[in-house]
Amino acid sequence: MSRSSRKGPYVEASLLKKIAGLKPGDKTVIKTWARHSSVAPEMVGFVFGVHNGKDFIEVRVTEEMVGHKFGEFATTRKFIRHGGKMQKELEKGVGAPVAPAPADKTSK
Repeated sequence: MSRSSRKGPYVEASLLKKIAGLKPGDKTVIKTWARHSSVAPEMVGFVFGVHNGKDFIEVRVTEEMVGHKFGEFATTRKFIRHGGKMQKELEKGVGAPVAPAPADKTSK
């Protein structure tokens, strides 16, 4: 459910306070646990370390990100692969040598 348009987007106050002391384009990483915070236009050009539950994912904010949430850019699940017996056989088969072509029967 979206936030009321009367209230406006939710932006964590501590993030705005942290970027107020920095110059645009500064390389320092601003760590945050506020995945629910929206990206404001003032944040463009800064690098945020968004916590995904285990570690911080560095996110450089661009114009296209304004209005989205920080949590969208730091996934919480790590995709390993689709597995099973068939997948393991395919992975083994990639490095295996190819069978030789059948011999020509024209020579007697």
